[in-house]
Amino acid sequence: MPAPSIVSPIVNPATPYLSVVIPVYNEQDNLRPLFDRLTRVMDDCGHSYEIIFTNDGSKDKSSEILRELHKARPKQVRVIEFNRNYGQHMAIMAAFERARGEYIINLDADMQNPPEEIPKLIEKINAGHDVVNSFRMDRQDSWFRNNISRFANKVRYLISGIQVADMGCMLRAYHKDIAKQITQSQEASTFITLLAQMYAANPAEVGVKHAAREAGKSNYNLYKLLRYNFDMMTSVSIVPLQLFTIIGMAVSALSGLLVAYMLLRRLIIGPEAEGLFTLFAIAFFLMGVIITGLGIVGEYVGRIYQTVRARPRYSIKTIHEDI
Repeated sequence: MPAPSIVSPIVNPATPYLSVVIPVYNEQDNLRPLFDRLTRVMDDCGHSYEIIFTNDGSKDKSSEILRELHKARPKQVRVIEFNRNYGQHMAIMAAFERARGEYIINLDADMQNPPEEIPKLIEKINAGHDVVNSFRMDRQDSWFRNNISRFANKVRYLISGIQVADMGCMLRAYHKDIAKQITQSQEASTFITLLAQMYAANPAEVGVKHAAREAGKSNYNLYKLLRYNFDMMTSVSIVPLQLFTIIGMAVSALSGLLVAYMLLRRLIIGPEAEGLFTLFAIAFFLMGVIITGLGIVGEYVGRIYQTVRARPRYSIKTIHEDI
């Protein structure tokens, strides 16, 4: 397997202008090609930079490859090793807390957002924007995933009121002050994109290319995507609780009307067995509404429990750096 390419970089290890943070989970086939392409782009950008990889408990050879990349450019490449898998956002948070750049650029390791698109974000940074979001043009995912994402984006906007064209695109740039505010948020579920948009004073968006995954497979299945989106919506708003309260009041009103109707039938027509199964169906429906409501309340109670126990959000096994 070829060694990473090494060219003359622009290096200012003490205070780099840019920090590129990359969460890694089982990406052994993508890391070397990503490193070659990314370093070529960053060497040509005209700014000093560092690259921070966070190995999020990978079970393949990602850890070994990341150590090799660090040895190739010890002054620029830093590697954070988690002791197990904590999730993409925790991996990014760990890098945010240790980034030294004036601006921080987040990039996924799968290369579906090509590193060659980073100059578009740098241009917006240089124009004075403190957060630069991106949206995928001509997205190369399946029809099902594309439409699920569009639907989730609309629902998130209705619930949170935060408008971001493409919430799932992780190629983004943040000023160091925004990143600091994000890391200081003591929340059980931390969603970087939403928090950054809440804290930003002058955000911007830019369209970026999107490529099909070249190697490996996505770590998100349908359950994880649904779980991720539900966590996100309940972490930034109490609208689901308020919506369920409204539904509960409406169902209670309709139930009261039904009881009045059945009482009148009893007084006018007399005892009858007809409609018994309809009553069973209504009772089961109401029980379903109650159970759903308990589930939503339980989600919020669970977040309170996770927050008050104040456990560390992740545990670092080791850090490879040469500063």
